[in-house]
Amino acid sequence: MKDEKYKVLRQGIIFDLIGMVSMVIPMVGPFLDIIWAPFAAKKMNEMYKGTEGKIASVVVFLEEILPFTDVIPTFTLMWFYTYVWKKQPTPHTIEVEVNE
Repeated sequence: MKDEKYKVLRQGIIFDLIGMVSMVIPMVGPFLDIIWAPFAAKKMNEMYKGTEGKIASVVVFLEEILPFTDVIPTFTLMWFYTYVWKKQPTPHTIEVEVNE
C-alpha cells in the first residue's frame, strides 16, 4: 500500500511538471494545453476513483485549459488531500465471544 501511495505521488508530480512546461514555450504552449487538458483529466480520474476523482478531473481540466493557471500543482494537491489531509476512518476491532 505504501509503495502504491508514493508511486501515485511520483506520477502526479510528473504530470504537474508536464502541465507547467507549456507555460515556458511561447506561442505554442496554449495550443499544447488544448491537447493536455483532456489527457490530464482522464489520468486524474484513473488515479483517484469515485466522486472525488471525478471532481478532481474537472478541476484539473479547467486548470490546464485556463490561461496562467498551469502553475497550480493539481495532481500533487489531490495526492495530499487523499493521503494526508483527508480523515481516514479508524478501524475498530469487534470482539466476539463464542459459547460452546
